[in-house]
Amino acid sequence: MANTKSQMKRDRQNERRRLRNKAVRSEMRTRVKNVLSAGESGEDDGGEALRMAIKRIDKAASKGVIHKNQASRRKSRLTRRLAASGD
Repeated sequence: MANTKSQMKRDRQNERRRLRNKAVRSEMRTRVKNVLSAGESGEDDGGEALRMAIKRIDKAASKGVIHKNQASRRKSRLTRRLAASGD
């Protein structure tokens, strides 16, 4: 438990940030799942789903939720998986 006022404030800030990061990460994962399900079912909107997923991945990286190299790696792997499922 925090003893000082400044640490209590830091705890409140960290909790708010944790919840915000959790929401960003969850949204990113949902968009990725949409791409994979669209690719497996062979739907035509796979390209649009990929565009939205990449947008969310980039946004998570810009907010510092994930590292920029991890964002790049996720986008690359996702694009390759979508292309492979289209064959």
